[in-house]
Amino acid sequence: MAGSISNKSSLTKLQALNGLFAVYKKQGPTSADVLNSLKEVLLREAGVENPNPRKRKKQSMKMGHGGTLDSNASGVLVVGVGNGTKMLSTMLAGSKKYVAVGELGKATDTLDATGSVVLEKDFEHVTRLEVEEKLKTFTGDIMQIPPLYSALKKDGQRLSVLLKKGHKVEAKPARPVTVYNLTLQEFKPPLFTLALSSCAHVKELIRTKQGQFTLEEHALQEEQWTLEHILRALQPCPEADS
Repeated sequence: MAGSISNKSSLTKLQALNGLFAVYKKQGPTSADVLNSLKEVLLREAGVENPNPRKRKKQSMKMGHGGTLDSNASGVLVVGVGNGTKMLSTMLAGSKKYVAVGELGKATDTLDATGSVVLEKDFEHVTRLEVEEKLKTFTGDIMQIPPLYSALKKDGQRLSVLLKKGHKVEAKPARPVTVYNLTLQEFKPPLFTLALSSCAHVKELIRTKQGQFTLEEHALQEEQWTLEHILRALQPCPEADS
């Protein structure tokens, strides 16, 4: 009896959560996968038998994320729960920080390590100084053409998924972005962050900051996906009328 009361109390607390927090997304799963896994873990903790995170109406638990990370990327994934989902648009528009590792000499069709190599070139001539000079042209207010293999959607489906299914996809128009700072942290060819007179692809991408949430201070690891840890980490929002 005491156990059922405790579970009911946990579910009530879970369904009453309103705010934002951050979790760590590892390489492999999609952002939606992470969200569903998080929801399943929390519902199971609250005593819901065989929780299915996709049946949102029955479980009365509203949750969303504030900016997709590709499956091959890792790092900070901001989560909104309850009325916090209404605050997620601020995460999409807010500043972000990434650490990217590139591999020189090989270009892939997806621009990252998940694709097939489509071009190989020498890279021994590329120097650290040349890279640092080139980085300057990618800072400030620039026009950026989104890659075809991205999370952007057409008719409700991601461009990357459409491409993998063999559909023809047109490039999205360039859009303005602001790059506040871009630095070369390490130069150990063939691994570094940008190609010069060569070719390259992104080997690893880690989001280290999104809005006020940082990887080191705020992102909950999988073993911390509990109601107790979320209550500590939650940045609450005023309850709004639904």
